[in-house]
Amino acid sequence: MDSVRSPEWPVAPLGGLAANSASTRYGQPVGGPPTPAQHPPPPPPYRPPAVPAATAPVPTTRTGAGAAPPIPVKLLIAGGFGVGKTTTVGAISEIAPLTTEAEMTSAGIGVDDPGLGSAKTTTTVAMDFGCVTIDRSLKLYLFGTPGQHRFGFMWDDLARGALGALVVVDSSRLDDCYPAIDFFERAGLPFVVGVNAFDGRLTHELGAIRWALAIGDHVPLVQFDARDRLSVRDALLVVLDRALDRAVREKGV
Repeated sequence: MDSVRSPEWPVAPLGGLAANSASTRYGQPVGGPPTPAQHPPPPPPYRPPAVPAATAPVPTTRTGAGAAPPIPVKLLIAGGFGVGKTTTVGAISEIAPLTTEAEMTSAGIGVDDPGLGSAKTTTTVAMDFGCVTIDRSLKLYLFGTPGQHRFGFMWDDLARGALGALVVVDSSRLDDCYPAIDFFERAGLPFVVGVNAFDGRLTHELGAIRWALAIGDHVPLVQFDARDRLSVRDALLVVLDRALDRAVREKGV
């Protein structure tokens, strides 16, 4: 029987490769390594779209977005020895007040006299410091002056840059308050006289105290309690009002 061959397969020459071999049909040598599979390239890494400058978030501060920092205002808490200056600063300060209290010793007998019946055992030897924020636009920095006469040389430095002062007065020892009032009258610095109500009472009426201190009607005279935060706040607001009134008058000149 004659052999049958497909017309699609050409007859291979003698000793040659068959026309229907793998190399002929698929284009690769017989027994050679397979052609590696062609994979598509990996996609580029994801990058978030850039935020336009106009819509970029604005950093915020503790006082609010874009709010200006509060204006610093320096005030003095002054007065004689043992009238309650350190207590005043400590009652209103929103931070732990910086004090320079030292124990009173026998060497100060006859020099540092806190008055009869006083239980005071320490004294300020440099200054007191505290601060309180009135609102978002105003912050007070309080400097308490030493009350002893031997530290009087520090008052000029402490008063530099101050806008006003609260002169604390003990109504039972008015003589100790004259030097403080004289200092601020000579310095031309606005001040308010605050009579500290020890034990909630005054030795003399406010009218008699004004007459004894020889201060004019233009100087505010208030009663306050150095131990009470709200009472100290009200006294300091009077000092601010006094300083603002002077600033407005000077600006109008």
